[in-house]
Amino acid sequence: MTDYNDLIHSSRVVMIEFYATWCTHCQRMMPVIAQIRELLDGSVEIYQLDVDKEEAAAEAQNIDSTPTFIVYCDGEQVWRHSGELDGNVLLQKLQQFVG
Repeated sequence: MTDYNDLIHSSRVVMIEFYATWCTHCQRMMPVIAQIRELLDGSVEIYQLDVDKEEAAAEAQNIDSTPTFIVYCDGEQVWRHSGELDGNVLLQKLQQFVG
């Protein structure tokens, strides 16, 4: 079990993606997330939590669809989106909180 509170406080800006291995939208987002992680080069901590393995965290965050992206700034939720998303939109959103 992951300590969710530790994750969201691990960096000034943190993005958590709740995903499922069986979710086709999540599978399509995997290379996008990998590329964003590379482009942001450590300025944002990115965690991917499998809803089937991290049920308590998913339930606590009211995750009812995958993928769901939640961005935290200094431990506070500042943005949330459920569903597949264009990589450039997601990248710009994250850069907005880093800058």
